[in-house]
Amino acid sequence: MSARTSIQSYRTIRKTFGTWISPIFTGFMIALLRILIRIGLLLDHIFYPSLNKITVSDPLVIVGNPRSGTTFLHRFLINSGFGVGSELWQMIYPSIVLQKLLKPILPILEKISPARHHSTAAHQTSLTSVETDDVSLLFRYFDGFFLYGFILAFADEDLFDTFDPKKRDTTKRDFNWFHSVWSRRLIASKGQRMIPKLFSVSTTLPAFLQRFQDAKILYLIRDPLNVLPSGLSLVTGVLDKKFGFWNLPEEKRNQYLGRLYNALLELLKRFHSDFTSGKIDRSKVLIIQYKTMMTDFEKTMDSIFQFIGEQPTEEMKKSILSTAESQRNYVSKHSYDLAKFGLTEEKIRTDCAFIYDTFLEDD
Repeated sequence: MSARTSIQSYRTIRKTFGTWISPIFTGFMIALLRILIRIGLLLDHIFYPSLNKITVSDPLVIVGNPRSGTTFLHRFLINSGFGVGSELWQMIYPSIVLQKLLKPILPILEKISPARHHSTAAHQTSLTSVETDDVSLLFRYFDGFFLYGFILAFADEDLFDTFDPKKRDTTKRDFNWFHSVWSRRLIASKGQRMIPKLFSVSTTLPAFLQRFQDAKILYLIRDPLNVLPSGLSLVTGVLDKKFGFWNLPEEKRNQYLGRLYNALLELLKRFHSDFTSGKIDRSKVLIIQYKTMMTDFEKTMDSIFQFIGEQPTEEMKKSILSTAESQRNYVSKHSYDLAKFGLTEEKIRTDCAFIYDTFLEDD
């Protein structure tokens, strides 16, 4: 991302939240981190020459809007031995050499980790938690949907076009970076298959499947009446914890909430458009409904095994049965006041009619 955008981010934070020292310190740390990572990435090629020839084959990629069940499925598959994922600290410090040096001091790094602002009852996280791979773009390029959603959506001018792949296509850069990070994870873990989670790929899935032609996609769908306010709650919860979001003037809050809502809605629209128009090879995509996953986890896992053409081990079967029982007894403690976010049930149902008609006809 350009220096102009970095300056714009600083000005937006200062104007919106009235703080100026913290953004300067954060910007300095990010610049220092990027230099350190560049050095580490170069050293990786010296100490791990296999990086020059490794390929990321058959990745199983989890895609879907935030709060659609992607984190639950992502962590289950990795913890059950289906493949390898990336922990947050491994995306912040993607170099294998750096990771070996920093691993002993992770408890210290945890105290200054950005995850301390993000971890909530709705989404527990830490440096050692498996997380969405979109994070790696933010720390590598200070760019992407995370930057818009957490900072630049507050700008006086709506800057969504700056991050819209239709207006500014960074897919070649982004996909090359994912390949670089995933290659290192496979080497470091001695794993065979990557299981990334990428919500931003909802807008660029045809290009992603062109770059990673043997990838298979697990796309999660959840009732927009749950997923959209839950997504808004997650992000504003982080912003409130760090900056006091709900103390902002109502006009500024409403402007931001409207932009974030539209961005989350756009993720759904882009995937739906590409999926229904034939731009996406449907043989490479398995649609998983959140409701089915939570009430009949065995059925969901059976469909995944059939999709990837594999059979579960006895250990996996035990893990699936145990998780299925826990899911059937699970009762969510989270409820959302739509009016708090300037929404109504009618608006969400109208805006997301295409999702209900295509994927949730039986709900």
